[in-house]
Amino acid sequence: MPHIQANGQRLFYTDTGGDKPVLLFSHGLHMDHEMFAPQIDALADRYRCVAWDERGHGQTGPATARFSYYDSADDAAALLDALDIPSAVWVGMSQGGYLSLRAALTHPERIAALVLIDTQARPEPAERIDTHQKTLAMWREHGFTDAMADNTAQRILGEDFADTAYWQDKWRGFTADNVYYLYDTLDTRDDISDRLGEIDIPALVIHGTDDRAITLERARDMADRLPRSTFVTIEGAGHAANLTHAEAVNPHIEAFLAGL
Repeated sequence: MPHIQANGQRLFYTDTGGDKPVLLFSHGLHMDHEMFAPQIDALADRYRCVAWDERGHGQTGPATARFSYYDSADDAAALLDALDIPSAVWVGMSQGGYLSLRAALTHPERIAALVLIDTQARPEPAERIDTHQKTLAMWREHGFTDAMADNTAQRILGEDFADTAYWQDKWRGFTADNVYYLYDTLDTRDDISDRLGEIDIPALVIHGTDDRAITLERARDMADRLPRSTFVTIEGAGHAANLTHAEAVNPHIEAFLAGL
């Protein structure tokens, strides 16, 4: 399986290859590169699709030290360097959007456009941070229980998603020490909403109307602050709209890419 060494990390990635415009896919918390399978299946005939597992996730493996989403942005840029890709359209879901927005501030030359799915520019609300601390304490004491698996699935995947059990099995492999670092990164991220005006590139903002993790209001605020954004909602979709409602999300992505 392909990995690169960058910034003290051994990062896993997939690459469909070819001499085509490049899409870089960055997943959300608790997820991995596989969450973009519906988009890669739909787009790989016209685009080179690169997807990766971020620190603490998938085949990149557990996080072992504190890091920030700026570090993750540097990881993604290093992956493009290793693959000799000057720039790409960055597609980010939730925390994948957090790192993509920060990359747009720190590595603007590497980003041709942004597709931001169920994400935001503001910091984590205080009540969510408290919930994360309680969840981590339970994880340390009891492990990842079935109740936690169900709550996590409802928050990310919504109700009645066919592949919920598959993702829950993945989450059972997370250790409490790894989750500590992931939550630390999530909960201590900075507010970049006032800097979004600096990101003068085309951006597509996609948000599920039933997202329980990030409000529609926060997504709309982000879209309003981005100078060249298009905002679309996906009716009935939760936090992972691209995975659970791909048939509604994919046409918006395809139309956006075609117009670049």
